[in-house]
Amino acid sequence: MPSHFREYLGNLMGMVGSGHHSGVSSTSYKCWHRMAGKSNSASGSAAAPALASERSVEFVLSQATAPDKFCAALAKLFGVRTKEVALLRLEKGLLKFLFPEQLKTAGSIPVSSSSAVASHTASTKKTELFNTFAKVKHARVFETVKLTSSEDEDKFEQGAIQKLMSAPVLSPEHKVLGVIQVSRKAFDLTSAGPDFTLDDMQQLEIATRVAANLPFMK
Repeated sequence: MPSHFREYLGNLMGMVGSGHHSGVSSTSYKCWHRMAGKSNSASGSAAAPALASERSVEFVLSQATAPDKFCAALAKLFGVRTKEVALLRLEKGLLKFLFPEQLKTAGSIPVSSSSAVASHTASTKKTELFNTFAKVKHARVFETVKLTSSEDEDKFEQGAIQKLMSAPVLSPEHKVLGVIQVSRKAFDLTSAGPDFTLDDMQQLEIATRVAANLPFMK
């Protein structure tokens, strides 16, 4: 299993092991370990490690019982703050936030919008990656909504989205169900952390496939 996948899964399992934060039972945790052990013991092909990691990520994410649990798992996966993950569901031509909670009442995004990245993602049905997002012309209205009340998070709140991945959630019939976005916020690009990679995009696309089968996206 590639080292970065191993780190991702270690983060996810750390959250699972912490109990109530993940919404994943200890029984599921044990099942995951049995599944991972079987996958790691099988060395029949070069693709086995990658397949094992993909199935492991899918298994952990599929245990999410609500949007906040799913987004918390995604935050662990990509090493970002929970509030740097957004989950939107398409309803009657509008993208509505399921997470973060504070954005649920802040408004919705028309799929026809020409200034919102989420709308572009939904209309093109393609995953997008921006490692210099502050330079991209986009609607900033939702970036101004305060997501936390903790004084420790004030500096985070004042930062802007510097890096972003945006991916469509598609049904088996290839219909748009929603959009998932993962970002890195900071005062400037140099302090925003590492760039998102093509491997990260692949992991996000795995997450969208899992999300498409979860009740809160339907």
